[in-house]
Amino acid sequence: MEQSPRTADHPHRLRLYYDKPAGHWLEALPVGNGRLGAMVFGGVQAERLQLNEDTLWAGGPYDPAKPEALHALPRVRELVFAGQWQQAQDLISAHCLGDPVGELMYQTVGDLRLSFATDPGVTDYARELDLDQAVARTVFTAAGVRHTRDVIASAPDQIIAIRLAADRPGSVSFRAVFDSPQRYEVAAMAGDLVADGRSGDAEGIVGQVRFRTRVRAMSEGGTVRCRDGVLAVIDADEVTLLVSTATSHVDHRDTSGDQAARADGHLRAAAELPWETLLRRHRLDYQRLFHRVGIDLGDGGETAALPTDRRVALFRDDHDPQLAALYYQYARYLLISCSRPGTQPANLQGIWNDSLNPPWGSKYTININTQMNYWPADPANLAECFEPLCDLVADLAEAGRRTAAVQYGARGWVAHHNTDLWRGTAMVDDAVAGTWPCGGAWLCVMLWDHYLFTGDEEALRRHYPLLRGAARFFLDTLVEDPGHGWLVTNPSVSPEMPHHRELNTSVCAGPTMDMQLLRDLFDACTEAAAVLGTVREDRDFLAEVSAARTRLAPMRIGRLGQLQEWIEDWDELADMTHRHVSHLYGLHPGNQITRRDTPELCRAARRSLELRGDAGTGWSLAWKINLWARLGEGDRAYKLLADQLTPRHTAPNLFDLHPPFQIDGNFGAASGITEMMLQSHTGEVHLLPALPSRWPHGRVRGLRARGGLEIDLSWHGGRLRRAVLRATRQGETRLRTVDPVTVHGPQGPLECARPERSVAVFSTEPGREYVIDCG
Repeated sequence: MEQSPRTADHPHRLRLYYDKPAGHWLEALPVGNGRLGAMVFGGVQAERLQLNEDTLWAGGPYDPAKPEALHALPRVRELVFAGQWQQAQDLISAHCLGDPVGELMYQTVGDLRLSFATDPGVTDYARELDLDQAVARTVFTAAGVRHTRDVIASAPDQIIAIRLAADRPGSVSFRAVFDSPQRYEVAAMAGDLVADGRSGDAEGIVGQVRFRTRVRAMSEGGTVRCRDGVLAVIDADEVTLLVSTATSHVDHRDTSGDQAARADGHLRAAAELPWETLLRRHRLDYQRLFHRVGIDLGDGGETAALPTDRRVALFRDDHDPQLAALYYQYARYLLISCSRPGTQPANLQGIWNDSLNPPWGSKYTININTQMNYWPADPANLAECFEPLCDLVADLAEAGRRTAAVQYGARGWVAHHNTDLWRGTAMVDDAVAGTWPCGGAWLCVMLWDHYLFTGDEEALRRHYPLLRGAARFFLDTLVEDPGHGWLVTNPSVSPEMPHHRELNTSVCAGPTMDMQLLRDLFDACTEAAAVLGTVREDRDFLAEVSAARTRLAPMRIGRLGQLQEWIEDWDELADMTHRHVSHLYGLHPGNQITRRDTPELCRAARRSLELRGDAGTGWSLAWKINLWARLGEGDRAYKLLADQLTPRHTAPNLFDLHPPFQIDGNFGAASGITEMMLQSHTGEVHLLPALPSRWPHGRVRGLRARGGLEIDLSWHGGRLRRAVLRATRQGETRLRTVDPVTVHGPQGPLECARPERSVAVFSTEPGREYVIDCG
């Protein structure tokens, strides 16, 4: 593109800015390195850093699979097919739900609290989260002294570091204490503040995760002392405060690690480095990921200079395209900050949680929310951030083999609608939501889609046994629907959606989403075997897969013209405004419903969206943004984005509100913004498929498309102006645009096949760049 790699995102635009300290948690600013997280409040006389570590969860290893479920299964199926759904749910509740019936929760480490003898007469106060540097900064003037406090969460050095500086020598003094709702003891150790504790009990399981938090102050000038649980710094010129936290978690079966050695080791190594080196290492590591993508949707005008919370309050009525671009980059910042290779995957709150019992346990809800967390990973050029999800699937496959055998008598593996650090895979919570066996199947489909972006055959080879195991479970558990002869799941639910609202019955056979997911899972197995060259050795398995796929219940259109959520036309008996739109999986993130290949189903999906309405929770709005973009209706998608960027669904710190806070809405909306600019789910790369009229001019660089392409775009007056495609592997690219384009390769103009006026087909080679010009 015409600009340098940085000008699509001028650094001054990449910040969340506020003119007063945070008054509550949803005003604080998040920092994270994938494993460690902190919420920074930016106080003047009192600063609070609320701390998290991604393996500090309640309880410990457990196996929830319940053997008696296998004996109840035939009767449950019989009741479902007989239409006796309440009786089936009662039987599931009595005999099939896991033990324990709930799963365990993600928990806070606690707070590091700093108190300062600062003059209360503060001027020139500002705090910000600099997305370009990944630094939370607070600045102010008190008694003629300018104070600056910077906070980073460093991935290279695995610590949280706080730099406290002033422009007058001897002006930095404070007291630091650790506080936590956990069970803990605090002591002084070699001049450091050290807290040792243990996670909470839950569901009858004793907390087994031990943790250590160690805090060290390294000052230039002044005095440092630590005693009686207080770390004090007196009259320093500058101070670097290092915070190291680690736990005893080894994996989902083992909590025997040495948390003290881990925490002490990270702190000892980081203390050898000056602040400037810590900051430089942190910045280079972070920017290696963050700088891959830049986005410019237009100038926000005078509104863009306001504090971020004011911009959110004004967004619906005061056009501010730069806030949408900031929100997009903030989502990328959050994913980098809460999901790195070797860490736990992003949970319902990423890694940021101040409670021992957060909403929905801050678990992994795998009937939509965990998947939504990772929708932007590949398109927004953060493939590395996807790796923790791959590790989660591998763990679930191991744990889910026992659940499949014990509760279903099946081969392969299964995971239901929720899981946690301990990788529980049984039905949990209640029969209405928990009777859904397709969580693992959806995650496996995502592994295949990840391959389509990366072309990483080595990773696909590791993941293929996971896909095969998930498919084998369904080959063993699909049953014939006696009314139609189709193969269906039974028992199952359409996630969290009662099909007879007044009865609150959700248990059924063969809901639409299950059938869509299994078609995608079976196709992924077949295509992966072809890529890996295992078709001959897997021929019996693949034959089973092919035979089962042809017998899956089809998608059906109901009396209202809607895509039916169930085999039977029950939609009017359900909650037509429900937050879940599970049966539209085939439109997004799937590709079984497309405008060109299945126009009738596409119209039915649109009708379902209309009937469901535009209201919803934060994550539900985010899903609908993606769905409307897939329908090519950019202005409708933008309307929902505008609804999301209001105080009801966006907190002052831009966290998504369900409400309460759930991070999936941030990630889902970012995915929707990408879908407006670039789609690649139909075997072709479609540029500007759903561009809203509110973004007439703009540019974006570094997006990724399936087929191994990195893409830059610029547009003017709502029309594509220029694009650049960089290929990472050899292949054929089918490019769709509104207007005909010319394609220039490394040697000049390319001869392209043109099956349609707006489609150009050409070959690409790895490492080569292809320039697309319009008009």
